[in-house]
Amino acid sequence: MKTLPMINNISKPKFNLASREHQGEDTIINVKGVKIGGDHMTIIAGPCAIENEYQMITTAKAVKAAGATMLRGGAYKPRTSPYSFQGLEEEGLKLLKQAGDITNLPTVSEVISTETFDIVEAYVDILQIGTRNMQNFPLLKRAGQSKKPILLKRGMAATIEELLMAAEYIMSEGNHQVILCERGIRTFETYTRNTLDLSAVLAVRKLSHLPIIVDPSHATGQHDMIEPLSKASIITGAHGLMIEVHYQPEIALCDGPQSLKTDDFHHLMRELFFLHDHHLQLKRQIRD
Repeated sequence: MKTLPMINNISKPKFNLASREHQGEDTIINVKGVKIGGDHMTIIAGPCAIENEYQMITTAKAVKAAGATMLRGGAYKPRTSPYSFQGLEEEGLKLLKQAGDITNLPTVSEVISTETFDIVEAYVDILQIGTRNMQNFPLLKRAGQSKKPILLKRGMAATIEELLMAAEYIMSEGNHQVILCERGIRTFETYTRNTLDLSAVLAVRKLSHLPIIVDPSHATGQHDMIEPLSKASIITGAHGLMIEVHYQPEIALCDGPQSLKTDDFHHLMRELFFLHDHHLQLKRQIRD
C-alpha cells in the first residue's frame, strides 16, 4: 500500500512575503509625500463615481480643505445591475487627474480588468482592486507587475487568510506596495449593507506588516454610521480610512445614501485628528 508523503509546512504561513515572519517592521508606503502605514493616519475621500467636472472638482476642493490626504473617484464601476451607471471610464480618469492636480492630492481609482489596467495606471497614483476582483488572479498578477501602489479590498465573503493570499499574489510578482482595505463582509444581517469586521484590522496587524485601512461607507451603506465607525477604526489600529463624500449626495449617480456631505466630512475630520493625536500620545505613554 502506497504511503502518502508527510506534510511538514502546515504551521508555516501561506502568505510568506506579506507575513510578519518575513518582515517584522510595518511597511510604510510613500505616495507623493503622503505616508500610509506606521503611525500615520491616511484619509482617502471623494465621490463613489466621477460624474462631471463640477462635481469632481467641487468635492475635491472640499475634502482637501477638510484635511483629506488623498482623493478617490470611480471611473470604471462594476455594478450589480447592468442598468446602473457604469462610470465615465477614461473621461472620468481625466477629471480625477485634473482635480488631483488642482488640489495637489494623490489620486485613487479602481481598475476592474487587465484590459483597462494600462489606462487607469496612466492616470492615477494608487490603483484599487475592488471586492469583486479580490480573487481575479490575472488582475492580481498584472497589479504585481505595476510600479504603483495597489489598494486591495477584502472580498465580500473572503476570509482574512484569503485577503492576505490575494496580497501575496501581487507581491510575488514584484510589487510590494500593497495597502489592504476592510470594507465589510456579507453576513445574514440586512440592516446594513455589509457587516464591518474590525477584528480583521487587529488580525492583519498581527499577521502582516502591510498597512490596512477601513471603508466605513461600503461597510454600512448608511451615512449616519460613518462617523462612529471611522473613530472605532482608528482606535482599533487602522492606518486610515476611505470615505465617500459628495457635495450633494441626494443627486449622486452612485451610492448617495452612504456618502457624507462636505460639511459633515469637515466635522468628522476635526474629530479624527483630535482622536488620532490623543491615541498616539497614549501609545507613547504606554511604551515609555
